[in-house]
Amino acid sequence: MVNVRWIDGMKFYAVGDSGHGVLLDTSPDVGGEDTAARPMEFFLFSLGGCTGMDVVSILRKMRVKPDEFWMEITSERRPEHPKYYTDVRIVYHFRGKDLPLGKIEKAVDLSQNKYCSVSAMIKKFANLSYEIVLHQDGE
Repeated sequence: MVNVRWIDGMKFYAVGDSGHGVLLDTSPDVGGEDTAARPMEFFLFSLGGCTGMDVVSILRKMRVKPDEFWMEITSERRPEHPKYYTDVRIVYHFRGKDLPLGKIEKAVDLSQNKYCSVSAMIKKFANLSYEIVLHQDGE
């Protein structure tokens, strides 16, 4: 269960089963104070966390350890209400020496097509695409 409690203005505090919580707010033009991330941003945060954790877990099993790993997630939303996502793109960045592209591609593919629940949900209503960028040290 998630408990979402109104604080004031457009600010809410949400706590999940884990006992950890997050603050949500919105921009001043719609009554918020711009003190926290927007609800729709959390959806993309969830996507990054879900697929990122999958990829790290799979790469560990393959004995692949990049020096750095990050994702850039961009999106487009419908212009009219409800303004849900129509297109989401993930660029997976890996930095390290002698990174095995094949293993990284397999880890990302497994996350996107088998394990990541958030990706699976997004694919029900939006186009989800991705690419992999390797930043090889020493080149």
